[in-house]
Amino acid sequence: MTITFLSNYINHHQIPFCNACYKLLGDDFCFIQASPMEQERIDMGWHTDGTKLPYVRCMYEEEEKCLSLIEECDVLLAGWSEKEEPVQKRLLEGKPVIRVSERIYREGQWKAVSPKGLWYKYKEHFRFRNSKAYLLCAGGYVASDFRLIHCYPNKMFKWGYFPETVTYSNEQWEALKAKEGTVSIVWAGRFIPLKHPELMIQLAADLKEKKDLWQNGPFDDFCIHMAGSGEMEQELMELAKEKEVEDKLVFHGFMEPEKVRRLMEKSHIHVFTSNHLEGWGAVVNEAMNSGCAEVADQRAGAVPYLIQHGVNGMMYEKGSYDKLLEAVNYLIENPTKCREMGRKAYETITGLWNAESAASELVRFAKEILEGEPVPAKEGPLSRA
Repeated sequence: MTITFLSNYINHHQIPFCNACYKLLGDDFCFIQASPMEQERIDMGWHTDGTKLPYVRCMYEEEEKCLSLIEECDVLLAGWSEKEEPVQKRLLEGKPVIRVSERIYREGQWKAVSPKGLWYKYKEHFRFRNSKAYLLCAGGYVASDFRLIHCYPNKMFKWGYFPETVTYSNEQWEALKAKEGTVSIVWAGRFIPLKHPELMIQLAADLKEKKDLWQNGPFDDFCIHMAGSGEMEQELMELAKEKEVEDKLVFHGFMEPEKVRRLMEKSHIHVFTSNHLEGWGAVVNEAMNSGCAEVADQRAGAVPYLIQHGVNGMMYEKGSYDKLLEAVNYLIENPTKCREMGRKAYETITGLWNAESAASELVRFAKEILEGEPVPAKEGPLSRA
């Protein structure tokens, strides 16, 4: 069985999954990179070395070969790219296609009534609703969007992004995070409006004011690490100065993904403030894998799939800053619970939401498509959305 994965470009969020597919299928798996990576991503530390992997082919360098791989594979995994025509060709020929999609109405489901938008959705999705076309929903709200336009009936399944999974021995786990002194809180991403990094400055101010309330425990101070950069950086630094919390914040600038992970490993809490415009949010996977207790806005795509509130992290509703602050305060005041949630978060990633599990389920699912009717997984990747 051959599987071809078509997407815009290979990156560190996709490589572990693709490596796992290649391990299972060998040369019967390939990834087609439709376009070069944007300079902004390269500047953020996203390496382009992925194009040297044995299963990666670049359509802009060998178009004819790539089109042949798309046409002739047994199952096409179609992520986002500007190369829709070969996907349509397969679907018109009745060949299996598994699409991967984030939200299509993340700016508001009212857009579902747009005549122009509906035409494109009909062309790409609706007219194939009874074909061998399936949808992997990369985010907790994707299925809701597609149900509005009556696409993929009973053929939508949970999916996501699967960054590198790290496992720790018991000794390594015990040594990761300080058990007293300073609570380390980490935030990672681009400093842009949809990610709301400004909330971390307010959080620093409020924690500084309330610090006396939790100083009787093992922690008597805190530090917020800001890993990233972007258009709001100067504004954030000025706000930190205005609120007199410069000493409680460390601005690290853009860091290579490996260095962000090292920072997460030393942090007790990861705060994820992205709103509904965040399709997934792979930093949530990474922080949970690093044993952080997660505090996240439930509107971001990864959050409903990965977090069980009060078990392996905490969700807050509708961008409520008060609920965010309440959750962080709770974790600081209850260090044992914070540690337990971090452990459960780690187990969620290492036990279920990881590249190896996703690749195994995908290969199983693809074989079942070719044999007849595929069966959803019971939980996690490829369970029913």
